[in-house]
Amino acid sequence: MSIRAGQIVGPYDYTDRLPYWLKRIAEGGEILSPGRPGRPIQLIDVRDLAQWIIQMIEKSMTGTYNAVGPDYTLTMGQLLEGCKMVTGSNAAFTWVSEKFLNDNKVEPWGEMPLWIPEEFPLPGAKEPLNGFLAVDNNKAINNGLTFRPLSETLEDIWNWEKGRPESADRKAGIHRQHESDLLRLWKQTVG
Repeated sequence: MSIRAGQIVGPYDYTDRLPYWLKRIAEGGEILSPGRPGRPIQLIDVRDLAQWIIQMIEKSMTGTYNAVGPDYTLTMGQLLEGCKMVTGSNAAFTWVSEKFLNDNKVEPWGEMPLWIPEEFPLPGAKEPLNGFLAVDNNKAINNGLTFRPLSETLEDIWNWEKGRPESADRKAGIHRQHESDLLRLWKQTVG
């Protein structure tokens, strides 16, 4: 059996991609947000993935499956709003264009977690990775893959994140000063 899981999330996620967004949104204020809020994004809670893989093994299933979630089209805007709700934040999202991010050398996925550009290729690539976070997961769903509510996943990650020391080495996310500088520049650019 071949499982294509995509972005796996959950408590103890030391990639810091989704934990970055929860932590940053909890801090409140104006938040640099990448691209367009309606851009699709996919992720799967590690607990849902593990439970489903065990079920598939117990049934001796074979084949290739896109084990990504959720079972509806989730957008980056919805994900960030979900983080805002879970953290009780007063954050305000300022959506900036991908061209602006690219022109200012903002690193996709690392410096700007969970963002893969739609308008330009990643370094070394010839074409943008359109559809990277919008793959068909129907085969996995039709074979029993289910998803807990996004709010539950976000809440569990947030509870874990709150217990981490402030000095913990973060592997993803833009530095606050750089974010502030970019927001200032964006406002000058759009007038």
